[in-house]
This record gives sequence, C-alpha cells and structure tokens, in this order.
Amino acid sequence: MPARKKRADFTALFTPKLITVLREGYGLDAFKADVIAGLTVAIIALPLSMAIAIASGVPPERGLYTAIVGGFLVSALGGSRFQIGGPAGAFIVLVFATVQAHGIDGLILATFLSGFILLAVGFLRLGTFIKYVPYPVTVGFTSGIAVIILASQIKDFFGLTLSGAEPGPFIPKLEALAAALPTVNAASLALALGAVVVILGLRRFRPHWPGFLIAVAAATIIAWGLGLPVETIGTRFGGIPQMLPAPHLPALSWNRIVAVLPAALSFALLGGIESLLSAVVADSMTGRRHRSNSELVAQGVANIGSSLFGGICVTGTIARTAANVRAGAHGPVSGMLHALFLLAFMLVAAPLARFIPLAALAAILAVVAWNMAEKHQFAALLRSSRGDAVVLLITFLLVVFRDLTEGILVGFGLGALLFLHRMSEAVRVEHGIASNADRPDNGERPYAPDIATDDDIVVYRISGAFFFGAAAAVAAALDRIGGRPKAYVIDISSVSFLDSTAASTIEGFARKARQNGATVYLVGASQPIRRLLRTHGLHPPHVRFYGRLEDATAAARHAIAAG
Repeated sequence: MPARKKRADFTALFTPKLITVLREGYGLDAFKADVIAGLTVAIIALPLSMAIAIASGVPPERGLYTAIVGGFLVSALGGSRFQIGGPAGAFIVLVFATVQAHGIDGLILATFLSGFILLAVGFLRLGTFIKYVPYPVTVGFTSGIAVIILASQIKDFFGLTLSGAEPGPFIPKLEALAAALPTVNAASLALALGAVVVILGLRRFRPHWPGFLIAVAAATIIAWGLGLPVETIGTRFGGIPQMLPAPHLPALSWNRIVAVLPAALSFALLGGIESLLSAVVADSMTGRRHRSNSELVAQGVANIGSSLFGGICVTGTIARTAANVRAGAHGPVSGMLHALFLLAFMLVAAPLARFIPLAALAAILAVVAWNMAEKHQFAALLRSSRGDAVVLLITFLLVVFRDLTEGILVGFGLGALLFLHRMSEAVRVEHGIASNADRPDNGERPYAPDIATDDDIVVYRISGAFFFGAAAAVAAALDRIGGRPKAYVIDISSVSFLDSTAASTIEGFARKARQNGATVYLVGASQPIRRLLRTHGLHPPHVRFYGRLEDATAAARHAIAAG
C-alpha cells in the first residue's frame, strides 16, 4: 500500500496538464478556442522571438527555433494549463555574456546542461523552494534586466555606428554609445519612434490587435518602399532559413562542460524562477493551480530540445502567457498550436524577414524593457521598509553593474538575513500576568495572579519561532531572572517552531538551574518539539514535561513542599 501511494503521489505531481485536460473531456469548442489563442500568441511571439535573439547576440532564427521547439515541449509536458514557453527578455543579459565568453557553441552546450539541471530540480521536488526568493529580489533583478536591455537597444534604435565592438559592461557601453551619438541615423530613429508610437497607440485604443507585428510590418513596408538607408535583418544576418535544422548534440568535452557549467546553473536558476512566476500569474488570472515540479521537468526537456535544434534558453514567458489567457485559451493545446503556427510562418514568410529594420525590433525591446521595469513596485518597496529597500537596491545595482547571478544570490542572502532578524525580534519572553495585561485579545490565556507572585516558582512564557536567530536573546532574558527560585515553569505552548540551537539553549538553562537546586518544568511542548528536546538531554528527572500550566505549577508546589 505505501508503494502504491508513493506511485500515486508521483503521478499526481508530474502528470502534464495536457493529460489532465484531455481526461476532463476535450471537445471541438475547446479546440476552436485554443486555435484562436494559439494564433494570437504566435503573432505576438514572431517578432519578439527574433528581437530577443538579436539582442542576445545570436542570429534571429535561433529565437524562432527556441519558440517553436521549446514552446511546443513546455505546453505539451508542463504543469500549467496556459504557460507559453520561448525565449525571454530576462535571459538577454546572460545569453549575451555567454556568447561573448564561449561562443554560440558554448551557449548551446550551456542550454543543454541547464535542461538536465532543471530536470533534476523537478524530479527531486525542489521546485517549491524557488518560491522562497524574496519579492524585493525579484523586483530588483527584473528592473535591473530591464535597464540593461534598454541600454543594449540604443545602438539599433538610433542607428549608431561604433568605432569598435559594443562593450558588454554597463558603464563602458554607455561611454561608447555616447561617443557615437554624432553618427545618429535619422531614418532609423524615425522608424524606431514610429514603431513605439504604433505599439503604444494600439495598446491603448485597440488592445486586442497585434501591436508588435503591425509596428514591424509597417516599419518594414516604409523602409523598403522609400529605400531608407537603415540596417535590416538581411544586411546584418543575410535573412533566416525556411526550415528547422536537423537535431544534433552539442560538442561535448569535459573541459567545455566545466567552462560553461556556471552559465548553465545561471540559466537553470533564472529559468526556474521565471517559469514559476509566469505560472503563478496564469493561476491568478484563471483560478487554476499549476504543478511546480512538473513545470520544471517540462522546462528541462524544453531546454534540451531547444539546444538540439540550435535554439537558446527556454522559459515561461509572462507576457505571452497572459496574452494566451486573455485570448480565451482552454488548455495546453493553445501553446502547442502557437509553436506550430510559428513553424508555418517561418516556412512561408522567412524570405520576407530579411527586409525587417533592426530599428523596429529595437523599438519592440524598448517597450518590453519599459514594461519589465516594474516601476510602481520598485517605488513601493523603496517606501515600505529600510530592509526591503536595501535588498532591492543592492540586487538592482549588482545586476546592472556586476552580474545577474551575483545580484540574485547576494539579494537572496540579504533577504534571508533580514527575514531571520525580523523573526528573531518576534520571539517574546514574558513573565506572569503582566505580559498579557496590555493584550487581552492576543489569544493567550493570562496566568493566575498567584502564579505571577509566587517567590518559589518563576513562570515564563516563550512565544514565536524559537530558532538560532533568537536563541541569544532568549538566553539573555532567562539569565536575567532574579532571586533564587526553587522551580522554573517555562510555558512553550506558543512556540510555533523550535530548532536544535533553541533546544541547546533550554538545556543549558536547565543545567544551570539544576546546579542551583531548582527544577525546570516545560509546559505545552508538542510531540515533535518534545522529541527534539529529549535528544538534547532534556528528560526526567532533570526536566519535567506537562501539558497544562496548572498541572506543572501544582507539581512544582508539591515537590517544593515535599523537599
């Protein structure tokens, strides 16, 4: 029976949502809804996938490979009904840095390895831990990425001509761009500004129209019709192929694996966070619940599949997922159809892509970066508390000026320390009835007056999460107990959590009390807490356990009278 239950739990955790939807009954009406939603998302993803690829330092077709292969696998195998997978703006910084350091082959290998890392994280059921990334860290790295993306599009937006290669670091990049300002291409700037106006105008007055595609199409027609001297996909990349490449394994060697492993870990970390955030957004819009570990397994398979076809990192994309929900998607079939529609577009319209001005794609990413910046949340966190503001700013600054992974790790560490500090301050050590006189409605029953005034028995209540961060403060409070009482009654019924450090603190106090001829009575310990305390030497006759305060004080009085 236990083995059968484990198999059932495993199946429940990792069954793709596609299977769940099909089991519920999938009819023609649902398919029609998914066709419309899939086509809508594909129209959005077509120019965006190419723009993200170019900004990442790879040819535009690799963005399409990612959206087609990765997007299909994410929807077919994922734990969310509405998740749309593909290349994401959040990866631009990491992908660009990886290409600069290891080339496109190194990028493909890192993507391949990140898929196996995500598979391991999902199968080990570690997906639930990703949700513990603090909100200020999420806002900080998202806003930092937005700033870097915006800076990376200045060259194509203004049509600048640099004297050398565009620097990667933020400050040198801005210096090089500033030095190239006299080379502004008026035609590129006009096309980019026009594309931004079209996108924002349609978003305001015709929100259901495909603003990205319309802006790119209009800019392409104008540039081709007027023969404007602007750089296009064709002039830089020579166009895009009309078919998917044959799948092949990336070049594998131990030295190359070791070299790209940090990038693979970064891809897996960011991909896990981004995909689960996207799934949560979809849940909030639909009232559904995703399976986080199943989603991570699907993301792992999708990254492996994308790399086999020469694609880049795959993750859940918040904007396209939200568009999928708003378009009326019924389930994962819409995401699978979005990938097939993209494949059809590439097969049919690839020759036309070479006329697309890079300024129009830069305009798309400028709008994406502006939307990513989370300006209102950033301002709100700055006002909320000093600790959250520090975590936010340090994460943001490290992402912009140092490194994305460093920003996330340092921000997470600071957030964890801030949480521990706040939790330690929430632990209270209170004495007698006076501790409850000012809080009659706090849910804790006041002590009887004779308990609080008994000179032979000292009664204390510890409440909150009693862990290593609060152990020193609790030990100091217990050490401040005056007089020479014959018994200590410590009420821990309001302790929600107790760790080994806390148990050691109580054991040390009990040992001192025993040396002074006093007995310690512990009240209200749950079975897990009592078990932990016993492993640290807290057991009769040195320490006595009682369920109720009245029983503990009565036993203490009886022992004192008999002694």
